[in-house]
Amino acid sequence: MEMTRVAFVSLGCAKNLVDSEKMLGQLAEAGCAVTADHDDAEVIVVNTCGFLEASRTEADEAIREAVGRKSNGVLKRVVVAGCLVQRDKETIGQRVPGVDALVGTNNRDDVVRAVLGNGTKAKKNGAARSKPDLYLSDYHPFVQLDFARLRLTPRHYAYLRISEGCDQKCTFCTIPSIRGPMHCKPPQMVLAEARELVADGAVEINLIGQDTTSYGLGADAIDGGLAALLRQLNEVDGLRWIRLMYVYPSVMTHEILDAIAESEHVCKYIDIPLQHINNRILKAMHRRITREETEELLRRIRERIPGVSIRTTLIAGFPGETEGEFEELLAFVNDFRFDALGVFPYSLEPDTPAGRMKEQCSNEVKEERTNALMHAQQQVAFALAEERIGSKFRVLVEERPSKEILIGRHEGQAPAVDGVTFIRRCQASPGQFIIVRCTGRQDYDLIATPTRVGLPVLSR
Repeated sequence: MEMTRVAFVSLGCAKNLVDSEKMLGQLAEAGCAVTADHDDAEVIVVNTCGFLEASRTEADEAIREAVGRKSNGVLKRVVVAGCLVQRDKETIGQRVPGVDALVGTNNRDDVVRAVLGNGTKAKKNGAARSKPDLYLSDYHPFVQLDFARLRLTPRHYAYLRISEGCDQKCTFCTIPSIRGPMHCKPPQMVLAEARELVADGAVEINLIGQDTTSYGLGADAIDGGLAALLRQLNEVDGLRWIRLMYVYPSVMTHEILDAIAESEHVCKYIDIPLQHINNRILKAMHRRITREETEELLRRIRERIPGVSIRTTLIAGFPGETEGEFEELLAFVNDFRFDALGVFPYSLEPDTPAGRMKEQCSNEVKEERTNALMHAQQQVAFALAEERIGSKFRVLVEERPSKEILIGRHEGQAPAVDGVTFIRRCQASPGQFIIVRCTGRQDYDLIATPTRVGLPVLSR
């Protein structure tokens, strides 16, 4: 029996990537042949992001491109999955005619039925269907498990989702309406997934969720919460780096900080999106924290975890943000000296409280403020990189783009979002850890050489 050839497009964040990897695993188990050649595919699946206007535009473009390939006579079906489906539902098929199936976030496990057609027959030559097959249900209160994924990341690192949904209700955010309230995977399932990923070659696991610090709180009460989970993961044999992403500041406890500081394999790295620092804006965002509390938290983090790398993200041009409030944010970026920082221009989402606020900033103002913040952070990042010259640190080797150069990351460099370390004169392989000495920088990235040529991989 000839296998159905399926190509896949994965858009959006790491949480969406995990969904893509799980769907690919399900398709492979169902006997489909996953292909990177879209010209040879009989089915294309587009897993979408619907978080911001820019991501929705990108998704629509990817869907149109996929539908356009039906004219080659090979492609028979286009399946659209993910957040955009959950958000926009059947209007996607109206915007982009030619979609054959829609799979919402709560129906991820229906992807095989959607790809194989569930008994439906495509029109001759892949012509547009009058109405796409619909796999879309309301929110259900459990977290889908992510075993048996066909991973899209390099073999040596992976993402592990510990929770789904969010209870914070920030006024600018559409996530609760798309992904629902927060629910957590039981610790035993998280640990089992971690062991499966390590058995598959991962030495670094990045913990993700819409709000990782609330793990174990609320509806899914779990003894010890995130702090206990970190300590348990620290004991997983073969797991060398455990990285914490998407920290919500108002629920960052002393116990979590202690677990990070005291656990050998938990990276001294915290990704803590702050969004703003002005008290009025924080209140308008419903961030549940003040400037004074934020600064005290950041002080505690640096005090409790010496050498910690702190990454944050900010929003520029939130509705009603005055020039003075923006200048306060800009001064904060200059003064605190974050190790890494990203900035999003505020995206007006009509169905959110912030989208209904008056005094929306113009696109020109948002762009200008975004650029100003990124320029300030660039100066900070370049100065911090200069300060690293001469220091020694451990890196995880990522790839070898040429005979002369390796690309790696140190503990303070998360995959895909932070800078990298270029390593010269080294024979190590991807997935190995080596000790290097920093000899320079190239913009945000570091340049280093091994402290001893041919240094063996460090053992646990």
